[in-house]
Amino acid sequence: MRASRLLSLLLLLQTRGRMTAPEIAAELEVSVRTVYRDIEALSAAGVPVYADRGPAGGYQLLDGYRTRLNGLTAEEASSLFLAGLPGPAAELGLTEVVANAELKLLAALPPEPRTQAARMRERFLLDVPSWYRSADDVPHLTEVAEAVWGQRPLHMTYRRWGKQVVDRVIHPYGLVLKGGSWYLVAAPPGASPRTYRVARILTLETLPGHFTRPEDFDLATFWAEYAKEFRARLYTAEAVIRLAPGRGDLLAYTMGADVVAAALAAADPPDPEGWVTLTLPVESLTYARWQLLRMGTDVEVIGPPELRAMMAEAAADLAKLYC
Repeated sequence: MRASRLLSLLLLLQTRGRMTAPEIAAELEVSVRTVYRDIEALSAAGVPVYADRGPAGGYQLLDGYRTRLNGLTAEEASSLFLAGLPGPAAELGLTEVVANAELKLLAALPPEPRTQAARMRERFLLDVPSWYRSADDVPHLTEVAEAVWGQRPLHMTYRRWGKQVVDRVIHPYGLVLKGGSWYLVAAPPGASPRTYRVARILTLETLPGHFTRPEDFDLATFWAEYAKEFRARLYTAEAVIRLAPGRGDLLAYTMGADVVAAALAAADPPDPEGWVTLTLPVESLTYARWQLLRMGTDVEVIGPPELRAMMAEAAADLAKLYC
């Protein structure tokens, strides 16, 4: 246990640089006193770790010191091969880079982890796009990725959702792959970060010079908050329905599993016939009509009155067509 922790501490200092004892303790989930003892143990073993005093101080390794130990278990090594997604890597122009990295990792592993890692690659595949949907056409993705990496400003023309074309100069902060679509998180100079779908970039030009990426910007944190806000904006109305017994799975497939699960958790007990009354958030009444028509007679719309009238009209039209 302690040997594993010492190795983790060594790799932390090697990858992060200077770290304070409280920072190390938080990462390793140990006490600060334990960190002090572990630092002493590394020093006694000949690892050149030293401390800088003062407010900006901390522990760090002697410049140039590197350990060749990686401490990878067989399971950890295997999991890395699930990260090398062939499709996204090809779109980013990194197919050869990813292949070379995998080859070097395999060559560096002992026989047993190497065999298990190779088996993982042979037997598991991550396919990012959703069913019945092809990935976006992203001809500018490689140039965008290079600008993100090099902190180069971009000038683009961009087609918004309403098909309006806008002209923008942006500072690209990061790329996110979501459901087979690439999104660029970028900020116009002096403005807050925004999200752009890479497939909607019509023209792109890398501008001279470099921009300074905000030190406090975290891509994962921004994306999580953006996704939360997007979902809140997405649902603009509510539908009250009665759901037939045993049709919760079908409704979850139609309306979204998390939305239906939350509605079921907040619902009253079923009536004597087993039907459950639910209040569901919906994107719009028009879209809700299309979704709920797929449920047939397993759903009755109670409200709002406009949606119930829309369902009745659609049912009447179907009756005229098939009678």
